[in-house]
Amino acid sequence: MHRDEVRGASSSLCFITLLNNMVDKNAVQKAVEEWLAGKEYFLVDLSVSADDRIVVVIDHAEGVWIEDCADLSRYIESQISREEEDYELEVGSAGLGQPFRVKRQYEIHVGHDVETQTLDGHKYKGTLTSVDDGGFSIEAMEKVKEEGRKRPVSKLVTRHFNFDEVAYTKYLIKIK
Repeated sequence: MHRDEVRGASSSLCFITLLNNMVDKNAVQKAVEEWLAGKEYFLVDLSVSADDRIVVVIDHAEGVWIEDCADLSRYIESQISREEEDYELEVGSAGLGQPFRVKRQYEIHVGHDVETQTLDGHKYKGTLTSVDDGGFSIEAMEKVKEEGRKRPVSKLVTRHFNFDEVAYTKYLIKIK
């Protein structure tokens, strides 16, 4: 066998070994779902990078407590052996000013002021009034040109958005 062939063969074996040692995202997801069962917390995002960095983001209607993030972190570590997998684990909350990632975040913010930016760049601010499987509605005061009037008038307008037509929606933090 030629030297390059041996080098290529051993590289393939190393690659296969690396794949076998990667953290299984399904195992992490299962552990997270077990911890979430019966709690009002919900999963917002879960990622496992190629270098075994696990990031878990959770949320709750009343906010996320640091103690619960630590508890979830310990639970995941009890389910994914550090002796078999070398990984970095980060468990955190979605963050108040961060864009919504899952439908449940929209649902817990019904009645709150939000900002939505559509994929074409238009921004809308208003009160999130409803959420369904396809999207959500925002109610806001807008200047509308009515027939027979010279000037636009402020009017309460409801706009419906499909989830796939928005770049982001986020909770508007009001400073009083």
